[in-house]
Amino acid sequence: MPAGDEGNTMLTFPLLIGDIGGTTSRFALLSGQGAPPSRLSVMATARHATPSDAIRAALAALRGEAPRAAFLGVAGRVDGPVVRLTNAPWVVNAAQIGMDLGLSAVSLVNDYVPVAALLPSLDRESTGALVHVGPALRLVQGNRIALGPGTGLGAAACIPVQERFWLQPTEAGHMAFGACDSEELATWPRIERAGARIAVETVLSGPGLVRLYRAVARREGREPLHLLTPAEVIAAASSERDEIASEALGLFFSLLGRFAGDMALAFNASGGVYLASGILPRIVGLLDKSRFRQAFERKDPFESAMARIPTFVVTQPEPAMAGLALIAGAPDRFVFQTYGWSAAGAS
Repeated sequence: MPAGDEGNTMLTFPLLIGDIGGTTSRFALLSGQGAPPSRLSVMATARHATPSDAIRAALAALRGEAPRAAFLGVAGRVDGPVVRLTNAPWVVNAAQIGMDLGLSAVSLVNDYVPVAALLPSLDRESTGALVHVGPALRLVQGNRIALGPGTGLGAAACIPVQERFWLQPTEAGHMAFGACDSEELATWPRIERAGARIAVETVLSGPGLVRLYRAVARREGREPLHLLTPAEVIAAASSERDEIASEALGLFFSLLGRFAGDMALAFNASGGVYLASGILPRIVGLLDKSRFRQAFERKDPFESAMARIPTFVVTQPEPAMAGLALIAGAPDRFVFQTYGWSAAGAS
């Protein structure tokens, strides 16, 4: 069941669900418990000045029954009913959204909490849900990790507790991240820092891939092509027309494997590590041929234990939205921290 210092906030239907990211925000409506989500309204976060403006635009496009409550995954540190997005200027204020939209309640969770909630329902036979990266290991019960590079890097754990699942968000993308071998040691001083230090998402994110591309070019004394977006770097690497892009993408995959292995060690993730982000399903073939799995398992003295942990790319469309709908349909299956606002509490 959800819990927070604001008390339990009811997921009242019709319910608006939303995945609010630094680059893109998605919204849908749930008409009732167990009902499938409506079609999505997808928009660039920067198109609207406030979350309430974006939600109004989404509701106008969806043209469904007016929601009575909202359940929102937010790409930021959710430790209260007011959340500042990490990589965008929005402030997501549950009370403000509730009053602006005339809702009875608004609940906020970290955006990777619903992704973690989805993991137990996925298996290797699910059509379009999972692709193995590395060996096709047998799935076992145990702790699972969801993580993924996007505008930043998100991560959360799904931990079975008796008949329920504890969903633990993290800010793992903001942990310090250092060099571990000669290639990385030669590259690290040339990485453009987003802040005072190099954190995980400095390199393991969409902007991070571009930083790695520029850093590899500087390391090699080369003039990089004018590749300004991660999609451009990936396209150049895929076509093999730019060896710097190919090397940068290979380094990105290796670092992703190392970090994923660190998270598996930290959470004892015998149930697997699941990579869930918008771009990885489109390049899973390149990922599978990379040094990702080698870096994942290289955890002396626990290589044999790491070799037994499966790794996947989640290919189910919109995993955060699917997870929000899953939680709303069966909230008693999950234990997680949520913060929010309710009209009853405000009166």
